[in-house]
Amino acid sequence: MATWQVTMTGITFLLVLVLIMTEWVHLTVAALLGAMVLVFIHVLSLGEAVGYIGQSYSTLALFFGVMVLVRAFEPTKIFEYWATQMVLFARGQGKRLLLGVVGLTTVVTAFLPNATTVMLLAPLFPTLAEEIGVDCVPLLILLVITANSGSLLTLVGDPVTFIIGDAMGMGFLEYFWRLSLAGVVAVGTILVMLPWLFPKTWRKQLTNLEQLPHPQVNHPLMLTAGSVIVLFVLVFFVVGEYLPVPMTPAGVALMGATLALLLAHNSKIDTVHNILRDVDWSTLIFFMSFFVLIGGLEKAGIIQQLSQVMAQVLGNNMALNALLILLLTGVLSSLVPNIPLAVAMIALLNSYLVQEGWVSAAILEPGVQRELPAAVQPLFFAMMIGGTLGGNGTLIGASANIVAAGVAEQHGRRISFGGFLLYGLPVMIAQLGTGAIFLLVRFFLLPG
Repeated sequence: MATWQVTMTGITFLLVLVLIMTEWVHLTVAALLGAMVLVFIHVLSLGEAVGYIGQSYSTLALFFGVMVLVRAFEPTKIFEYWATQMVLFARGQGKRLLLGVVGLTTVVTAFLPNATTVMLLAPLFPTLAEEIGVDCVPLLILLVITANSGSLLTLVGDPVTFIIGDAMGMGFLEYFWRLSLAGVVAVGTILVMLPWLFPKTWRKQLTNLEQLPHPQVNHPLMLTAGSVIVLFVLVFFVVGEYLPVPMTPAGVALMGATLALLLAHNSKIDTVHNILRDVDWSTLIFFMSFFVLIGGLEKAGIIQQLSQVMAQVLGNNMALNALLILLLTGVLSSLVPNIPLAVAMIALLNSYLVQEGWVSAAILEPGVQRELPAAVQPLFFAMMIGGTLGGNGTLIGASANIVAAGVAEQHGRRISFGGFLLYGLPVMIAQLGTGAIFLLVRFFLLPG
């Protein structure tokens, strides 16, 4: 590849970030424009661009399936009903409502991926915010940062934890005993910051709860059958990959979406055309375009060059190295989607460990069973914490953030880059700090 193409790839990626941050154009248009520039200057052929999108097919299929599933049940008014029940349960007190949002999101995201959690819960919040008289945008942002934080509780909570855990050969239970406390610390940090982050909602008090609208659930038979579909999806999200014939979360989501479309069509409560028309195509196209941008950086060798620079920065002090990786991964994952970043960082760490003699070169070969010395495992744990919590920093830091922005836009509201930053950046800084303390205490001061 010519030098000018490598340079243009880096410039294009940076310009896309600038366009998104400054909001000169819609973030989907910015990402799509950047992807098409890389194709136009022959950094990637159109086939290669589609290939990079195809490598992330499971993420796109999962998002599409859950979007269809959620949209299919809108005519039943179930989301409006649940939103009213949440307000009543909180007794009209804003602080109880915020605590309830954090608690509910944490429980759900312990079993489901963070982006899936947001897709399932986000439709509640526009109605909920309208009933208590507050802006729904801060509540959606709270949902997102809690889902991202709570995803540290289990190995399957975030694609980043799963990718890194798989690279380490770590199982579900091992992760739970060694790292789930990091998720507790992250969520606890949010709880402490709630009165400062959301002062208006925290002080909100409704005295006329009896005057709240009480939406009635429509199409009870459809809702009953739909509940069976949703239960099927949730159960197989958790156990599907452990069955004798594995079922991936993406496959489960697509099957659930198909059954929901069949049910909606046969019950006549909505048309297949209307449901598919209302899918958040903008969010899906944004992800596809960003996957192409990351593919361009990879093909141009920019990611590999940055990895070599990082390898030279790391020294022999494992505690210091872990803190550096946590900080660096956290900052980078606020600017670059954390899934490709995790893949690049794994390659970096493996190369570093081979160079320093901690492991044999066989670890660099695909399909080799990883057996990492206990002394170097905190480097990977640091990457998990930084890559997950760093996604809270900006609107493009995690897939769940983009999903929430799409839901807000569908309800006539907008989560701007700057607006998200006002909430996300303080949370990210605080969580990286508490995460660093957890890392030092758990794996260096009190190992065991």
